[in-house]
Amino acid sequence: MSTPLVVDLDGTLILTDMLHESALRALRDDPLSTLRIPVWLSAGKAVLKRELAQRTQFDPSTLPYNIDLLTWLHAQKEAGRRLVLCTASDHDIAEAIAGHLSLFDEVMASDGRRNLAGGRKAEALVERFSERGFDYAGNSQVDLEVWAVARRAVVVNGGDRLADRASKCCEVEAVFDSPRLGLRDWLRMFRVHQWLKNLLLFVPLFAAHQVDQPQAWLSLIIAVLSFSLCASSVYIGNDLLDLESDRLHPRKRKRPFASGRVPAWVGVAVAPLLLLASFLLGTLVGIKFLACLAAYFALTCLYSLWLKRIVLIDCLTLAMLYTLRIIAGAAAAGLGLSFWLLAFSVFLFLSLAFVKRYAELEVQTSSGNKKAHGRGYFTSDAPLVMNLGVTSGYASVLVLALYLNSDAVLKLYRTPEVIWGAVPIMLFWVSWMWMRAHRGEMHDDPLVFAVKDKASLLAGAIFSVLLLLGATGIRW
Repeated sequence: MSTPLVVDLDGTLILTDMLHESALRALRDDPLSTLRIPVWLSAGKAVLKRELAQRTQFDPSTLPYNIDLLTWLHAQKEAGRRLVLCTASDHDIAEAIAGHLSLFDEVMASDGRRNLAGGRKAEALVERFSERGFDYAGNSQVDLEVWAVARRAVVVNGGDRLADRASKCCEVEAVFDSPRLGLRDWLRMFRVHQWLKNLLLFVPLFAAHQVDQPQAWLSLIIAVLSFSLCASSVYIGNDLLDLESDRLHPRKRKRPFASGRVPAWVGVAVAPLLLLASFLLGTLVGIKFLACLAAYFALTCLYSLWLKRIVLIDCLTLAMLYTLRIIAGAAAAGLGLSFWLLAFSVFLFLSLAFVKRYAELEVQTSSGNKKAHGRGYFTSDAPLVMNLGVTSGYASVLVLALYLNSDAVLKLYRTPEVIWGAVPIMLFWVSWMWMRAHRGEMHDDPLVFAVKDKASLLAGAIFSVLLLLGATGIRW
């Protein structure tokens, strides 16, 4: 009879930790319950895991499994080997995962009284199979206590150092290396490409024709960096709270946390540091900018925890978050804001928010889903979302046209008739964005799409040239 193979769960069979994920789900679904975590922890880790497991639900099919290990385990199963899932995660969680995989003959896990980790796991396995009566697959230093009483070791995602230490405890049967984190993973975690949105802070400076103010430029550069760090901390928090929804999305499932390439605890540790650095930089800009930054952070937190699940309110919130960047730019540069700029911004960004949501609904439709996971929309809402978005986009163009006929234009532009050409350019661009969305060719973020799309870049260049010609008085 072959020796049983015992397999750890967290960080071994799956590329995540179920305790961390359970805590994040509790924070998302019932934030007040997380205040009781210290009380549960004081009663023991097993109690904490049981309480979190009973208060949260998860879909085992969405978890990031270690595919190479899973393929090997299937081969071992077919060869007649007995497989045992033994984990420090709660028993309910372990049973759900084992039931989904239909691979394991037995499940051993924490039960609310005993935390099955390290020495306790070693004792339980010796009691069940006898010393040297089992092989064990694990991934961390704490598993050395188990390998000390196992016949053979299977080292997963532990690196060469752990494999070397395991070889001193018992024979190493197999090693499964983990992908090393690179610069690209960190950039994706921070979503550095999204920092392009923060260039919106410069809009008030250009709109007020104050580009010759060096102090304003310095303040705005610091403000953009501050906003970018704040945004990255928020993106990390949003990704951690949206793991299951991201894993159901064909593109978002490749994000660092959703895919398991970056552990959730890294995000929990890094996000507050980014936020602290953001506000420290903000103090160099001024109190009005800090107020805008705080408002942005508060609104994004509300969006991540609650507002993004409410139909229409989610898109209105996204529009306000974009507009807040422009307000923050005016505060950083010490400039006033006109009604025209704010009205134009709100309608335009509302249209882009609807573009984003419409693109997501189209993806869900193509996947055969009737409802967008983690959102308040049904896929059948897509035509209405498009109508609302196109209307909002055209409303922004109308505001632009009315502005061009106002007295303010005569004060800022020497040849205001030139910039009337901006109206058809905006009409084209709004229509073009929705045309691409309708064809299923839109990126998850329309602004990111715009900076990569040739037609959008050309429209932006012509729009800028027209404003420059109107400001300098050069006739076309």
